[in-house]
Amino acid sequence: MARPQPPPWVHAAVLLCLLGLGGAIEIPMDLSQPPTITKQSVKDHIVDPRDNILIECEAKGNPAPSFHWTRNSRFFNVAKDPRVSMRRRSGTLVIDFRSGGRPEEYEGEYQCFARNKFGTALSNRIRLQVSKSPLWPKENLDPVVVQEGAPLTLQCNPPPGLPSPVIFWMSSSMEPITQDKRVSQGHNGDLYFSNVMVQDMQTDYSCNARFHFTHTIQQKNPFTLKVLTNHPYNDSSLRNHPDMYSARGVSERTPSFMYPQGTASSQMVLRGMDLLLECIASGVPTPDIAWYKKGGDLPSDKAKFENFNKALRITSVSEEDSGEYFCLASNKMGSIRHTISVRVKAAPYWLDEPKNLILAPGEDGRLVCRANGNPKPTVQWMVNGEPLQSAPPNPNREVAGDTIIFRDTQISSRAVYQCNTSNEHGYLLANAFVSVLDVPPRMMSPRNQLIRVILYNRTRLDCPFFGSPIPTLRWFKNGQGSNLDGGNYHVYENGSLEIKMIRKEDQGIYTCVATNILGKAENQVRLEVKDPTRIFRMPEDQIVKRGTTVQLECRVKHDPSLKLTVSWLKDDQPLYIGNRMKKEDDSLTIFGVAERDQGSYTCVASTELDQDLAKAYLTVLADQTTPTNRLAALPKGRPDRPRDLELTDLAERSVRLTWIPGDDNNSPITDYVVQFEEDQFQPGVWHDHSKFPGSVNSAVLQLSPYVNYQFRVIAVNEVGSSHPSLPSERYRTSGAPPESNPSDVKGEGTRKNNMEITWTPMNATSAFGPNLRYIVKWRRKETRETWNNATVWGSRYVVGQTPVYVPYEIRVQAENDFGKGPEPDTVIGYSGEDLPSAPRRFRVRQPNLQTINLEWDHPEHPNGILTGYSLRYLPFNGTKLGKQMVENFSPNQTKFTVQRADPVSRYRFTLSARTQVGSGEAVTEESPAAPNEATPTAAPPTLPPTTVGATGAVSSTDATATAAAATEATTVPIIPTVAPTTIATTVATTTTTTAAATMESPPTTGTKTHESALPPSSPLTPLLTRPSAPDQQSIWNVTVHPNSKWANITWKHNFGPGTDFVVEYIDSNHTKKTVPVKAQAQPIQLTDLYPGMTYTLRVYSQDNEGISSTIITFMTNTAYTNSQPDVVTQGWFIGLMCAVALLVLTLLIVCFIKRSRGGKYPVREKKDVPLGPEDPKEEDGSFDYSDEDNKPLQGSQTSLDGTIKQQESDDSLVDYGEGGEGQFNEDGSFIGQYTVKKDKEETEGNESSEATSPVNAIYSLA
Repeated sequence: MARPQPPPWVHAAVLLCLLGLGGAIEIPMDLSQPPTITKQSVKDHIVDPRDNILIECEAKGNPAPSFHWTRNSRFFNVAKDPRVSMRRRSGTLVIDFRSGGRPEEYEGEYQCFARNKFGTALSNRIRLQVSKSPLWPKENLDPVVVQEGAPLTLQCNPPPGLPSPVIFWMSSSMEPITQDKRVSQGHNGDLYFSNVMVQDMQTDYSCNARFHFTHTIQQKNPFTLKVLTNHPYNDSSLRNHPDMYSARGVSERTPSFMYPQGTASSQMVLRGMDLLLECIASGVPTPDIAWYKKGGDLPSDKAKFENFNKALRITSVSEEDSGEYFCLASNKMGSIRHTISVRVKAAPYWLDEPKNLILAPGEDGRLVCRANGNPKPTVQWMVNGEPLQSAPPNPNREVAGDTIIFRDTQISSRAVYQCNTSNEHGYLLANAFVSVLDVPPRMMSPRNQLIRVILYNRTRLDCPFFGSPIPTLRWFKNGQGSNLDGGNYHVYENGSLEIKMIRKEDQGIYTCVATNILGKAENQVRLEVKDPTRIFRMPEDQIVKRGTTVQLECRVKHDPSLKLTVSWLKDDQPLYIGNRMKKEDDSLTIFGVAERDQGSYTCVASTELDQDLAKAYLTVLADQTTPTNRLAALPKGRPDRPRDLELTDLAERSVRLTWIPGDDNNSPITDYVVQFEEDQFQPGVWHDHSKFPGSVNSAVLQLSPYVNYQFRVIAVNEVGSSHPSLPSERYRTSGAPPESNPSDVKGEGTRKNNMEITWTPMNATSAFGPNLRYIVKWRRKETRETWNNATVWGSRYVVGQTPVYVPYEIRVQAENDFGKGPEPDTVIGYSGEDLPSAPRRFRVRQPNLQTINLEWDHPEHPNGILTGYSLRYLPFNGTKLGKQMVENFSPNQTKFTVQRADPVSRYRFTLSARTQVGSGEAVTEESPAAPNEATPTAAPPTLPPTTVGATGAVSSTDATATAAAATEATTVPIIPTVAPTTIATTVATTTTTTAAATMESPPTTGTKTHESALPPSSPLTPLLTRPSAPDQQSIWNVTVHPNSKWANITWKHNFGPGTDFVVEYIDSNHTKKTVPVKAQAQPIQLTDLYPGMTYTLRVYSQDNEGISSTIITFMTNTAYTNSQPDVVTQGWFIGLMCAVALLVLTLLIVCFIKRSRGGKYPVREKKDVPLGPEDPKEEDGSFDYSDEDNKPLQGSQTSLDGTIKQQESDDSLVDYGEGGEGQFNEDGSFIGQYTVKKDKEETEGNESSEATSPVNAIYSLA
């Protein structure tokens, strides 16, 4: 059993279906349009003189065109000649000779003109000739006498006719002359005898000429032969002698050429015509002729041998067929050859024929007229039948050789253009009109068509449309989804949608939508997918005994909605069902089998959409013991290789491959696998092309452009696969722009400042042309910046100097020398990654002594794809360290709980984020100290905890009340570190200036220590706290560092990068001012402030004023200070000096009184200034004033103005009270806080001491 190949009409139907897919869009006839020639006579128009002459010319247009003719380039007045008329609504000329006249009088060159108000179209120049069939001239022919074995040529010399007559030779009794390799007719009509034999005298020879148009045969007077021989013809003993020539006494001779003569000749042929090369040789015995081409093989697909190998015909020659051919004539006596040099010339042929141009007003377009030929043809442009040079100038038109360019086309540009290209071998004339229209889209086919198609077949849905500007056509399925194009779909220029392989899910309603700027139109096509018709139980080969009954099964599966018809063929002819046969739906039964029933039986199952065939062979024998299946007892093997591969039906994108199957070796062939090899990308490597059923030995292969194909076939049966067949000849397809783009496009960074774009390169069957390259485009995503591009011949491209891990839009488009591929899809890629920044807001909380809770936020700058977090932590107790532990978390985890091993030790945590590059910046925190670990230094017991009110200023008189009443105030915390620090606070009796005001969140980890120092003689530095910063966006820890006329502001926040803020402050006069702050611009300095003025301040987000800090209050300094103030000019200093002077004066008076008494005064406590060792009064503890008392105290020196100046001391009044802003009591004593300057700088006022007043110093001397 076997499946025969489908009948030829099936392939023809598919071919015809695909031929019209690229047709141009035509203007509907109800719209205005210039004329177009639709029908015309051939260029060389030969007519029969017995009939009327008809010269065709038809055209269409709106309005309908009028016609006129020229004859021999002059106006032909049809109305003046009564024999000539023009058909109605047509330009066809009719010349009637029924009333007399000679047709020869009308010979000449005619041209038709079709004109309406939009332009004029021209027909070809039609050369009219009248057929001629002259008679043979009268002549008397003498008998031709020739020696046996000699060559002979009987010349025909037919009379010249138009067209040339067909020549053949017959006897005078109308018997055809038998021809063979010894006797044959040449292309010129002569009859050639390579050697004459005596039997050639048995008949005469007459040349006959048959004329096509007159259907007459002219016969020439016959030739009579007289052959001179050494042996009479009736010598029967020599007629069948193996060496007849020697036996008859005929001398054997080496070959010589009868036509053409000599050893070399030349021949010219036009491209596309048939080349006929002929070699006729004489010799005894009759020579054999063989043909060769120098430097190559004969084109096997086009070369044919005729006239017993004496002629070589090459059909449809091209430039590749030029070269030297030679024929070799040989017999046993020797050989001779003749060389023919073939030159292929070419009449003009189209490379790019101009097509009608339909434009909207203001659009640009071009007409292209490209032709080739040998010699190179010239191009001449005409408009409306007149040379373009003589036409009125058009500023919107530009001629550039074979192209006319139109810019900003207007209605006045409508015309018909003619392109005439010619050389010495012919010409081509093409019309192309330019039509300027404003037309919304319209559909040109019936609406809601129903298309039924068989599953897995290829189908085409038509949607002809029109509009100007040319509409954009898109197809949609079931009224939704994206545009159907690409993959299994292909949209042709004329609007047809091709579905390459129908599947069940393709069933539905398809909508085509045509859109231009004037509107849109749509149409629907309903597609129904039907199951294929398949014979699932085929008839089997059988061997039966004559007279028995045989049944051939044929069970069919088909789509139930289609009507099934089952018929039978015998030996490929319709089977007549007689009374010995019974046909049922699934079988054919033959009763009383006879020998005439032997043969092949084919079951044909068909519906209105498809059919299936199955064939079996019935053998009828007399031996009943013969097994019923002739293959059952035979051994099975792999099939033999297919052979004799042949390529036919060569097309631009397809070719038909035919092969002869090998022996199936008793196992039916189930499949054929066709493979191909190309010699450009992977020479020598075979790829599977397609697979066909075992019943097929010819298939149409779909090809890709610009591939030099070579095919082979492998047969498959149930045993295995055959060896591959010998390769076919090569076939190169023409090039085209790519129809796809490379796949697997990726963009990935290999370094932090680059991005590598890679893709899978296209193979030979998708390159479609030479110099395949890729246009790589990229730009940053969502930036709207222009595309960067580069042309690459490989499969990768590296973009440099990129920011860290930013998304890019990437496109890779294929391009070859024929053009660019379709617009590529956009792929998102990323530049290289870097190490991430530290995790944000790392928080350590200890809810109890057993667990520690860790929380954190993702890094502000991931710089890539986070792959996780790494946590390192170790316990410590004082200087003792425990074992370090490491935990790795997923990128989504932001919490972790640590179970403490003991309640005493603390933990140090180091957290970092990871990308694919590695771990980034780490953040370190420590767990809080246990409450019993705090060892603060006790504050002075007489002072209550210091609190800060709303203004940040507290007086000593109401400190206790404030501490008791302000429940919301925050006590300055005392938190120990490894080296605990005591925070001592001393409050002055009067405070007038706030040095710094802050609002700060309390510590969220155990290692943060808040320290506060009140510098000597300074107001309070308040420390405001609030609960931990919320998870939502907020602003906290606003800090102000004021001076007399300016203040520095800082704050903390958890906004993203790039957030802008506003600082708002109000003075005591209720004057409000705002300062916009750019992101990351801290600290901010407020200028033009007034000394000693109180200000309220807040910070809020510029994008959302509702997100604001708490309002704080601060006061500027009352006077200008700098780092080295001039205290001499200060008022307080002058007052102090006066007080000191008054005290000194009082002291001198007391000393004078004491001295006048001459008494001694005990020293009550050790003096600050030690006495010299030579002082004798130190022994008894008394001090006696004398003249030496006028000396200055040790450690001081007297200035020129009589003031006491300290010497060799770092202490000065400048160091007290921050630049001398000390305060005096009513009794003149100096009250303030001070420290040694060096200590102040080191400890920032963590320790303070109380200095004695100058009066006390004096009293200590007493």
